[in-house]
Amino acid sequence: MRVALLAAADSWYARDLIRAAGNRHQLQSMAFSQICSLVQQDRVDALVDGVSLTNFAAILVRTMPPGSLEQVVFRMDVLGRLEAQGACVVNPPRAIECAVDKYLSLVRLRDEGLDVPRTFLCQTADDALAAFDELNGDVVVKPLFGSEGRGICRVSDPDLALRTFKTLERLDAVLYLQEYLPHEGADLRLLVIGDDVFGMRRRHASDWRTNVSRGAVAEPLLVDPPLRQIALRATRAIGALVAGVDLLPAQSGKLVAIEVNAVPGWRALSQVTGVDIAARVLDFLETLVD
Repeated sequence: MRVALLAAADSWYARDLIRAAGNRHQLQSMAFSQICSLVQQDRVDALVDGVSLTNFAAILVRTMPPGSLEQVVFRMDVLGRLEAQGACVVNPPRAIECAVDKYLSLVRLRDEGLDVPRTFLCQTADDALAAFDELNGDVVVKPLFGSEGRGICRVSDPDLALRTFKTLERLDAVLYLQEYLPHEGADLRLLVIGDDVFGMRRRHASDWRTNVSRGAVAEPLLVDPPLRQIALRATRAIGALVAGVDLLPAQSGKLVAIEVNAVPGWRALSQVTGVDIAARVLDFLETLVD
């Protein structure tokens, strides 16, 4: 199987997938920034360095690099066109768009009936300050678009809250405030690949953020049927085929869905579970292409 891998060629995930492919599959790393499209009367083509993406059995999206609004929209449009032409794109572009947009994905999770944190989004510091009080004066401020905990901060001081909200307003940002939920310093990461679900617990002794990239320790997690169903429901709520679902066991006793990542990592998960996740992803791609 020939696979176009939209990823940084020097990334750990590109190397891991190429390792797992061995002699069974041919993977070619390609950069989002090099995508072009040729529109002619008889056909529409997508190319990277002169190579047509229609020549591949599958297109695997393993990165979502920053760019201008025009660049991001163009990239998603090209992937959408390829999908409409019958190409196997994982994840589907609409799922990627939904997962990247924290507001849209949160609403989808809520509509699915999953527990989500109380969240307020607005465009002015005054509205955010009013919501700060409504959310008990302790909030997590997040960028609307972001990943791996970047750009996230916890604010519980009114003066600092005002400064934070004013700064974001001057940047023309959407202000995304989520009520801070007390927890035991750990969350759950569930990785969904088709109908398979793998899991780990991420624990951080000195930081309320539990991203492994920020020093959290990964621990084994038994994925029981209820957890599996939550992960599948969250993944399908955004239309993804492969996804990372983050759940927070709050002190209230609720298992709260925080977000869904449509370009999930698995380095720590592979180490904790002993499962060759890269191989599982490629096996899953084969089932979609057959």
